[in-house]
Amino acid sequence: MTTDLSRGDIDAFADDPDGPVALHLRQPLLPVEGSGSVVFPPTYADIGYNIDELSDGTKLATIDSVGSQANRMETVFMAAGPGLPENPRSHLVPQIEIAYGNEKTVSILEAGHRLGDALIRSTGLKQMARDAFRAFLDRDDVAPLAKLAPTSLVFGVWDSRDTQAKLPRIVQSTIRAEDVDVLTRSAQYEPPVDYAELDVFSESDKEKQQGDAKSPLAKRGFVHVPAVKTHGGVIARGPIRRDIVVNLVALRRLNGENGQALRRYILALALVAATAPLDGFLRAGCLLTSDPENPGMWQVVGRNGKRGSVGLDEKAAFDYARSAADAFGVGSGHRVAFEKDLAKADTKAKTKEQ
Repeated sequence: MTTDLSRGDIDAFADDPDGPVALHLRQPLLPVEGSGSVVFPPTYADIGYNIDELSDGTKLATIDSVGSQANRMETVFMAAGPGLPENPRSHLVPQIEIAYGNEKTVSILEAGHRLGDALIRSTGLKQMARDAFRAFLDRDDVAPLAKLAPTSLVFGVWDSRDTQAKLPRIVQSTIRAEDVDVLTRSAQYEPPVDYAELDVFSESDKEKQQGDAKSPLAKRGFVHVPAVKTHGGVIARGPIRRDIVVNLVALRRLNGENGQALRRYILALALVAATAPLDGFLRAGCLLTSDPENPGMWQVVGRNGKRGSVGLDEKAAFDYARSAADAFGVGSGHRVAFEKDLAKADTKAKTKEQ
């Protein structure tokens, strides 16, 4: 049985200290080619695919990590670019843009470390960000963070290069594939013409360097190069699942001026991010969709572990967020310039750990 959530129910998630510990969605996903098709996980330095083997021999592959999912979800709050339809979610958070180079800009919503990113410390927002982190460390007050960069509270932030302030994620999402078989693939590049015959280099040079991917001619694409037994993706015999958790315990620990409105505002942003449609194009060879026959259901998890299904969708989350944002007051946006001198000075600064 599914319980429809009223606005009062959602308020209680943020307000009730004895309330449930989390909201959880387990969302089955499918490759666009269908169940059992090849998907390509991310590759990591030194290990390739991140695949864990359980005690029974089952292999689990990471399809998208916690950090990667957070970075993807955070962009749902970005303002649309020129000529594109307006994104109504962008009005829920202050928009911070950093101008750099030849009339280029980057949003803080694209910065991997959010308010703790080196890019912020390289702008006029450096002191404002530091003051916001200090307010949390000195007074347990996250209101300045919520006014300046609220998604740093939603997706977590660690100011590891400066104040050492650290706040956990309210929203956490991962995608894993179960019971996977790892594939390999091989290919060979053949140049369209014989450059040795055209006297670009000698036949001897061609014979010495073709087949060696590290040779100068191979690197420039003048001789044939085999690529053997490279990463070929995985086939999941088990499910591919996305797990989203909204941590209500961490949420209720947020304090600051107008604390009730603040917590409801951060909860609202978390729900908007968690219910936004999945952008399933994770990388080349990995385009996923939800399973229309098994869309998953949000569950509220009590302190005793009991679960109950609740009705929570994109529209309900957005409607709640507009009200919560009005009550708390969305902070002002900023457009600032990247300052090379600040960046240079920061490269020479030492952290407390150092």
